[in-house]
Amino acid sequence: MKAELSSEARALRDNRYAMRLSLLFGVAMLVGKTTAYWLTGSAAILSDAAESVIHVVAVAFAAFSLRLSTRPADQRFRYGYERITFFSAGFEGALIIVAAGTIMWAAIHKWLHGLAIERLGTGTLLVLAAAIVNALLGAYLLRVGKRNDSLILRANGKHVLTDSWTSFGVVGGLVLVLVTGWKPFDPLFAIAVALNILWSGGQLVWRSAQGLMDYSDPETARRLQVLLDEITSAMGVVYHELRFRDTGKSIRVDLHLLFPYQTPVGEAHRLATIIEQKIAKALGKPSNVTTHLEAQEDHEPVHAEPAVRH
Repeated sequence: MKAELSSEARALRDNRYAMRLSLLFGVAMLVGKTTAYWLTGSAAILSDAAESVIHVVAVAFAAFSLRLSTRPADQRFRYGYERITFFSAGFEGALIIVAAGTIMWAAIHKWLHGLAIERLGTGTLLVLAAAIVNALLGAYLLRVGKRNDSLILRANGKHVLTDSWTSFGVVGGLVLVLVTGWKPFDPLFAIAVALNILWSGGQLVWRSAQGLMDYSDPETARRLQVLLDEITSAMGVVYHELRFRDTGKSIRVDLHLLFPYQTPVGEAHRLATIIEQKIAKALGKPSNVTTHLEAQEDHEPVHAEPAVRH
């Protein structure tokens, strides 16, 4: 148990460190891109800077959500605060969608009102540096998020990578402007980048909706069924009504176990506890398994009876 607790504490420490790093670099990227825009007046760089504003806000909310998700259950929230992770991912996805709309509006507005671009060389180098840093940071956040099974960090990592691809796209457009002298490449690349991050934001919102609606992942369902078939058959127990939900940080599983009618309650409880422990261990992530004990011989007639009125 101590090893498990130390492992969870280490994961929490890594997650918080990664989130602080993301926020720090997010602010630095925003300053750099804003500077590049003031130097050049580029619509593509403006769109990239606008996306960075959204990113900083999203990371700040994700950091708050990460801290809140670790709070234990209390009198107000009996099941804890873990599901804030889905809300955080949805919030970040929604902000990405807003950023995409902002980018397209800014690009079209600049295009219609004249494309005055200056000092593109310096601006391009600043955006390129931001893109490289964000690509490295995004890969790091995704790696930590996957290792510690943190939806908040994975969502943030995807957002950072999206930001880096935005910047690389902007750099591509600016290079074409420098090479060809055709300024419309600037807003066209900004719009193309906006469409790309719109897809990324939509995926995050859909993942959030799945979590909040208790979507049953088919792969997790298959693993649980195979595991339970193996455990219960070896113990001579029957199960049904298997359900589970992913809170973003842990898995909650509940099921009914059917024992022979003459099985003592104490023995049934002992076997159920063993099954619960085996499931929790096999899942390989924090979990809470709840079982409901029934008799094999009469569970259907009992369930068919009308509810007892008090």
